[in-house]
Amino acid sequence: MTSRVSAILLAAGSSERMGKLKQLLPLGGKPVILHCLDTIIASGINDVVVVLNPLVKEAREAIRHLPLTFVFNNNPSSDMAESVRIGLQSIQDSSSGVLICLSDHPLISIDTFKVLIAWHEKEPNKIIIPVYGNKKGHPSLFPKHFADEVFQGFTLREIVHKDDGRIQLVEVKDEGILYDMDTEDDYKMITQVYLKEL
Repeated sequence: MTSRVSAILLAAGSSERMGKLKQLLPLGGKPVILHCLDTIIASGINDVVVVLNPLVKEAREAIRHLPLTFVFNNNPSSDMAESVRIGLQSIQDSSSGVLICLSDHPLISIDTFKVLIAWHEKEPNKIIIPVYGNKKGHPSLFPKHFADEVFQGFTLREIVHKDDGRIQLVEVKDEGILYDMDTEDDYKMITQVYLKEL
């Protein structure tokens, strides 16, 4: 089943709030983007597309050795949906589901990815959203036909909220789904959590 789920990692942002490229910040000796991708690949997903900013050559170099496809968003200040559109054009035609992953969420566990994939197998027509402590997190797994609605001009948020009936919330034992890095303080907190879990 894993061969039918693709993953798109969105890593084209310019990290304006952080003031530096968060995808390349070090975490335990390797860049954040590599933590995200190592986890995705270790969960058994073999079709991974990374959407990058073409000007950030260091990001490309950091992931060049991995079995994935990278594509470029030439307008890094565009909305997330534009990067999703670019990524979707490069996933395998046979994919039934697409995990939309964010490159500023480096603490998500391998088990969480496996749980979402298993739920996609049970509920192939639901958008699978992980929950921890009654809070929704990332990544979300979209049926391919729902993800393709971005080509009609919808954002991911609009696609999710079109109809509550298309959503399946899944409780996971992983606070990492809630940890994102928008600010320097977020980064410090994530580093502390990471070191504590070693």
